Amino acid sequence: MYLRSDVSFDTEAIPSSCPFCQETIIKPYTLKETAAFHVVADHAPLLEGHILIIPKRHFACYGAMPSTLDAELIALKQEVQTFLTHYYAPTIFWEHGVFRQTVFHAHLHCFPFGTLHYDAASDLHALIVQTQDDLRTWYTTQGHYLYLHDSHQPYLFPPRSEVYQQIAQQILRAGVMARNPHATWRNSLQRREEGEALIAATMEKWHIFQQQGVYQQ
Repeated sequence: MYLRSDVSFDTEAIPSSCPFCQETIIKPYTLKETAAFHVVADHAPLLEGHILIIPKRHFACYGAMPSTLDAELIALKQEVQTFLTHYYAPTIFWEHGVFRQTVFHAHLHCFPFGTLHYDAASDLHALIVQTQDDLRTWYTTQGHYLYLHDSHQPYLFPPRSEVYQQIAQQILRAGVMARNPHATWRNSLQRREEGEALIAATMEKWHIFQQQGVYQQ
């Protein structure tokens, strides 16, 4: 079993320090708000179009989220995917699932990386995900995980540093370089310092996307 963090993730005991629970912190980056979720521009973007889908309730990860929110999450993923494909490139979804999180609150990264594929023959993954229930079952029985939905299908990976590093190289770094061959890999602090223009461009395009009604459910 992959051990859980010793941080408490009880939704009735929200940490006062959690930035994703603070409306004033995420409001400047908010693209859309629904009954249960915020869609925001990442404050330290890897590239223009880097978006997060964040549940309003304080869950440790999406494996801890109840099935009652699945339909809303899936609809938002489809909307974000339409937006990113329309203005940038096809979407890759990524979640730490607590392992190596920097904010201990569920959040799904949405990257316009294009048609990148995880090499399933490398056998790093533990499971091909069929539904959100697979995340819940894994989290309940195994604990931490890594989640990647590439251009083809979603996978769960065991939370090991060597697995994380390989996915970071194969998908995350490769995705950034595919969009900008002259880009350099930057740490979180550098991305925060340099991200203002990327965030502004993402928010402007999202505003146009909403005004023009490009996405129709």
